[in-house]
Amino acid sequence: MGLRPSPESLRSLFWPRSVAVLGASNDPSRIGGRPIRYLKEGGFRGPIWPINVKGGTIQGLPAFKTIDELPEAPECLIVAVPAAAVCDAVEAAARRGTRAAVIFSAGFAEADDQGRIWQDRLVAIAAETGCRVVGPNCLGLFNSRHGYAPTFTASLDHGYPKAGAVGMVSQSGAYGSHLFVLTRDRNIGMSCWLTTGNESDVDVADTIAYFADDPDTKVIAAYVEGIKDRDRFLGALERARAAKKPVVMMKVGRSAVGAAAAVSHTASLAGSDVVYDAALKQLGVHRAETTEEMLDVVYAATRGIFPETNRLGIVTISGGAGVLMADAAERHGLDVAPMPDAAQARLKAILPFAAVRNPVDTTAQFFNDMSLVTEFTRTLLGDGGYGAIAAFVTAIPRNRETGGRLKDALAKATADFPGRLLVLCMLATSEMTREYEAAGYLCFEDPSRAVMAIAALSRFGRSFARGAGSPPPALPAGAKPIPAGAALGEAEAKALLATAGVPVAAEKLARTSDEAATAAASLGYPVVLKVASPDILHKTEIGGVRLDLADAAAVRTAFAEIVAQARKERPTARLDGCLVAPMIKGGAETILGVIHDAAFGPVVMFGLGGIFAEVLKDVTFRIAPFGLDEARAMIREVKGFPLLDGARSRPKLDQEALATALAALSVYAAANAGRFRSIDVNPFIVLERGAVAVDALIETT
Repeated sequence: MGLRPSPESLRSLFWPRSVAVLGASNDPSRIGGRPIRYLKEGGFRGPIWPINVKGGTIQGLPAFKTIDELPEAPECLIVAVPAAAVCDAVEAAARRGTRAAVIFSAGFAEADDQGRIWQDRLVAIAAETGCRVVGPNCLGLFNSRHGYAPTFTASLDHGYPKAGAVGMVSQSGAYGSHLFVLTRDRNIGMSCWLTTGNESDVDVADTIAYFADDPDTKVIAAYVEGIKDRDRFLGALERARAAKKPVVMMKVGRSAVGAAAAVSHTASLAGSDVVYDAALKQLGVHRAETTEEMLDVVYAATRGIFPETNRLGIVTISGGAGVLMADAAERHGLDVAPMPDAAQARLKAILPFAAVRNPVDTTAQFFNDMSLVTEFTRTLLGDGGYGAIAAFVTAIPRNRETGGRLKDALAKATADFPGRLLVLCMLATSEMTREYEAAGYLCFEDPSRAVMAIAALSRFGRSFARGAGSPPPALPAGAKPIPAGAALGEAEAKALLATAGVPVAAEKLARTSDEAATAAASLGYPVVLKVASPDILHKTEIGGVRLDLADAAAVRTAFAEIVAQARKERPTARLDGCLVAPMIKGGAETILGVIHDAAFGPVVMFGLGGIFAEVLKDVTFRIAPFGLDEARAMIREVKGFPLLDGARSRPKLDQEALATALAALSVYAAANAGRFRSIDVNPFIVLERGAVAVDALIETT
């Protein structure tokens, strides 16, 4: 197949020197007429060549009857002809030297089998010639920096995009157009906008990677329904993070859990949407649930300030608004830490009836003395250690006189703190809001939305600072591959995982009660007995486990009971006897697991055991493979983390051993991609020193 073209190959798509429109129309309202109109009105400086079998003049431009009649190969070809004629035209242009094609035409893979054949041919043409193909069945694109708009969206009828920092890509043409209009209405400038349609060639990953390299694009927005290539998608997101460009994504479509859930605990907790969440979180992407949220975060990110701490300072003229914002901060993971005692005392001396802890409530005295704005805001910025300050000033800026005085007071407060994030929750005219934005402030009417946006910026900042983290560890030289088969029972699964670097409990297989007693004596009492059968995967469901056996008599009795119970509950199951293992006490039970996701391949899960995973679903996921930094982050994410970290006089457990096991499992899973459906290590007991797997199951493909 050859290597995927570099992001630079999209330059001919976004910055062509010449454009031809195949299927050009003299009617500027038709699909073949709009791009000509938009190119002319936008001031595109290169030649525009309409192509129509009738020739003549189209929208004041000389028209050509065929591609071959053009004076030279257009760098970009816009295609608006019936599907049956598309492939020949694109191939002819590409053979002549065209480097990009934008195909509006529908009737391809989204339509029928013949359409699929045509689309496959487009894929081949792109691969063979190097011509980058957008679509088919797409709405086109624009580059606001040079009047280039090869699109037929009617959205441009109401105004052209303002040049700016946001690059947007959408797999939906209509919804992408909807997002563009809302972005324009909010006065958010855009560098480029592209709809990918059927993605025969250029897809979301290609476009994100191009935006990551584009010097004028500072923020990337994406509307995504699904991905085709996990590695390119993740690679594009990592490219954006390395360039410190925030990605705000609306990923739609939620799927039910697959049939593997019947066997695997891990699969029962992981739907495809959960995996997308994990992948986006892992790469530092903000996943927006609503259009409003997407635009709020995109707008906030254009300020270009991304705090590396989640500490938020709040100053307000309303105690109620302060409580509202503090609640929102907690909901979104921000720390409304109190002001230092000395700073509180200083503010209290200035305004005795103010609340000065955080939120800092100045009451309506702000209206009477704007110097309070300066002093209180300066103190929050200088003494609080906050990554961002949110100020609730309600309608003060709506009046030009008070709004102007407030702006001056804020300017004095922030003069010594360049590059710090100050967000205003305010009501004002659009003109005054633009003035505040020009002065460097983010402006929101709704305080809760402001806090959400600040939280997103903070997560971006921490992701940029963290970067890709430590690399995955090497796969141990002695790691054994997962063999083909229906499922691997506990003994086989643990033996394989041990070769991969996952610590497992010592155990012995006993085929008789006497062998069980002998094994128990050698391992040391107390012990655990578990039924050993490749056909009984969930042993507790049939009473196949006995715990805390203290002597040989108890072991012999337990062996007989387990075998009898297994034969009763599973009369056709193969019985190998019982596994004998030391009874491990103390520590905390966790669950480590892996599923093989259709889009992302091996995905690792971590959570605390028992009700935390099964009932509370307090689990987290990562795309494999990953290193220790990501494993440590997983451990800290679960709500039950304090139980591992010494909460309520509990001993602090060996988190490093746990992280090492998670990273090792991720590498082993990645190396065996395609060989398994799920891996469960449950429980994996974390001790004060060390950690150990006491049960495991591998469901193979």
